[in-house]
Order: sequence, then structure tokens, then C-alpha cells
Amino acid sequence: GDQAVLEKHYVPRRSQRTRAVLTFFAQDHAAGDMVYSNADITKAEQAAEIIAFADYWKNATGSDPGLLVFDSQLTTCKILEELSARGITWLTLRQRGKTELARLAALPASEWKGAVIARSGRYRRPRMHEDMIKLTGISGQVRQIAIKNIGRDEPTLLITNDTDTTRKALFARYAERMMIENELDAYIGGFHLDALTSGVSLNVDLDTTLTVIAGNLYRLLALKLSRYEHATPGTLWRDFLDATGTLHIDQAGVTCALNLRSHHPALIDAGFAEMETPIPWWDNRTLKFRFPPR
Repeated sequence: GDQAVLEKHYVPRRSQRTRAVLTFFAQDHAAGDMVYSNADITKAEQAAEIIAFADYWKNATGSDPGLLVFDSQLTTCKILEELSARGITWLTLRQRGKTELARLAALPASEWKGAVIARSGRYRRPRMHEDMIKLTGISGQVRQIAIKNIGRDEPTLLITNDTDTTRKALFARYAERMMIENELDAYIGGFHLDALTSGVSLNVDLDTTLTVIAGNLYRLLALKLSRYEHATPGTLWRDFLDATGTLHIDQAGVTCALNLRSHHPALIDAGFAEMETPIPWWDNRTLKFRFPPR
């Protein structure tokens, strides 16, 4: 076919720059749901996409988003200034410069304060140093929290316009940013999100949107199933949805008689055996599931 009209981007999976679709995702921290996606972004637009998300969130909820947590490569200081002007709180990383690292290395040990983070695994006792600093492109000072003893050779630098939350809480909150990366990994494993279905970015944007909807539907199913609350879409598909059965269709609706599977008790305990769901586009005829006797 014809050459795809796509820009070149760095693709970590291939460790090279290649023609690809640049995609933006936003995840709700409290619920864990993906709430926004856009796969129709150009290089010229990518820095301002977080503003587009803030506008979308305000239109959907009536107010600007609360704390926005994101990677240092997502946007620019100019956009951070715009977020601050709107009263939106943000938290991100600062790239390590040689001058800043040298300054931090020269600090006495008494300038680093210890903390204990309530999490499993290693690196639960970081040491932190806090400053108010000036960055090019931002009119006022921003808060910088340098963290060491977390498994890296050099301190990690967090910057934020939040001056009220404790540094311990901000560090713990940023560490939870990996939740969206875990969710995207589940989408790649379950829905092959990283495989282009078209050279037309608009088509890929539609695929991405449908993937987010499907992922949230899988999450709603997982919340109904005991001990599967945090299962990935791939696990739910393998254990419950990749099933066989017989459809019985009559004037009242459709009954799906499922063949016996070892994971059926979880569906029965969740109430699917008694559920009768009216389907609007079937003129409210019902969908029912029938399970073999246990």
C-alpha cells in the first residue's frame, strides 16, 4: 500500500525512532479507570495535550482537574505556567542537570530528612531535601523535592506547584504513577494496543477509544468477581469470556446456556445465574445466563 502518513516517534519497545501514532492517556487515580485518550496528536500539539485534557475534564465535570501527575517528557514549562495560572496543581519530574546534581551533592547530611513510606518491597526509607527553585519559562518559584536512597545512583527530582502537601505524601503519590503504565501494559497484552490497524491516525484514534471503553468494561466485570478485582483483561478473557455454550432464542429474549467450566462458581456467586438484563436494542428483551449444575 501507500506510505503511511505518520510522523516518526521514539518507540521504546523497538528502541528506535519509527513511524508511529503518538497517544495520550489519562487515568483517574481514585478509581483506576482510564478517563481520556487521544491518538490523533502531532509533535506540534503534544505539549498542549494536557491542556486539552483539562478542558475536557472541566466540560465533563464542571471544574478543573485536581492534582495532575505526569512524566517529565509530557509537556513544557510554558504549559506548566498555564496550568498554574488556571489554579491546577501538578506534580512531575525534573531532568537532572550537572549543576543541580553538584549542588545537591555538596549539601551536608543534615539537610536530608528521612521518611518511611507505607508500601511493600524495598526503598521504603528515602531521604529528601526540599527547595524553592526558579525554572526558565515559569514566572514564580516552584517546589523541588530531591529524593535519594530509592535505588538510583543520582537523586530523583520532583517539582510541583503544590506547597501544602507534605513531601512524603507527594513522593508516595508520584510513585503511584506506574499504575497507568501497568494499565497500558494490560491493554497491550489483552487488546494489542501497540499494533497499528491502519496508517490513518483517525482510525487508530477510534481503536484507542474503543480499547479504553473495553478496558473499563472489563474492570467493571472484575469488580463483581471475588478475588478477581485486580485481574487484567487477559485473565478475565481466559477464565470467563472465552467460553462456549448454546443460545436459546424466543420471544422473551435470549438465554445463553454455558458449557461447564471450572471458573463458573465465581460467576454464580456474583449473581450472574439469577440476572436478567433487558437489552434496549432488542426491544427490551432479556439476556439470561444458564449454568450447568455444580
